[in-house]
Amino acid sequence: MAPSSSMAMAMAMCFFMALTPICFSKITNGGYLYPQFYDQSCPQATNIVHSIVAQAVAQDARMAASLLRLHFHDCFVKGCDASILLDDGGSRNIISEKGSGPNRNSVRGFEIIDEIKAALETVCPQTVSCADILALAARDSTVLSGGPSWEVPAGRRDSLGASLRGSNHNIPAPNNTFQTILTKFKLKGLDIIDLVALSGSHTIGNARCGSFKQRLYNNKEQNDQLFAAQLRANCPQSGGDENLFFLDNVTPTKFDNGYYKNLMESKGVLSSDQILFTENEETMKLVKEYAADEDMFFMQFAKSMVKMGNISPLTGFRGEIRKSCRNVNG
Repeated sequence: MAPSSSMAMAMAMCFFMALTPICFSKITNGGYLYPQFYDQSCPQATNIVHSIVAQAVAQDARMAASLLRLHFHDCFVKGCDASILLDDGGSRNIISEKGSGPNRNSVRGFEIIDEIKAALETVCPQTVSCADILALAARDSTVLSGGPSWEVPAGRRDSLGASLRGSNHNIPAPNNTFQTILTKFKLKGLDIIDLVALSGSHTIGNARCGSFKQRLYNNKEQNDQLFAAQLRANCPQSGGDENLFFLDNVTPTKFDNGYYKNLMESKGVLSSDQILFTENEETMKLVKEYAADEDMFFMQFAKSMVKMGNISPLTGFRGEIRKSCRNVNG
């Protein structure tokens, strides 16, 4: 399909400004993602998303991490196609990803996505995809927490189904080995640099006791003992699995490089975080670099977020633009 005039203009602008592929993304299935995708069809789109995300984060600072995580958990399953938002049932008898191990009683923020979608449907009916809403909300959540900004290539379409199995098997888990986590990233076209940079999103948000309890009571783990004792106080060996803990206890709602400093002090809450500093020389080097240079971390995080957002999107006539993010059309 030939590029539209607006897409051609966007391409020319990107090349004229000598920007990287962050500005304009050619997808392997032949489609295109680019930041100006809605300039003509729904020019209010980015402002509407930002406004509602800003209200949500102002009311609940934790929501920033939740919306960022929604995008991550979406992209790692069937690609960035909003499959994570689908509820059970409907005309296609969907088995929702919301019931998977990584998502059940854990992922949140669906009502914020619903609010954004309703606002967009009022001004631009069936124009802005739920998949793009997730990508934009993730960027805005990062910025509102003090992190970097980036241009979000848009043009994704929404899936017609979900994958409970994919959600159970493809999303990196807190107790996965380093090699398993790296393999899951590589299967999505992401590399070891993306792994360390994207893990830095754990500078905000919370973890449930049940997701790291095992390492607290494992004598083989090299934890900071005082820090481990503080965690044990509200994460007993039996019970308390739903108790919440800040992933970064120093600046829990500020997007900064404190996460990496914590890892260097053996104060990573999740095993999947701490092993970045203990089990691989290349990731250890990156952790040290990001701990020393926040700007370097921010720059790579933005690059890696765009790269993650390019995982197997539906473009062109594939998929659909849902009227409701929770259900396929029809």
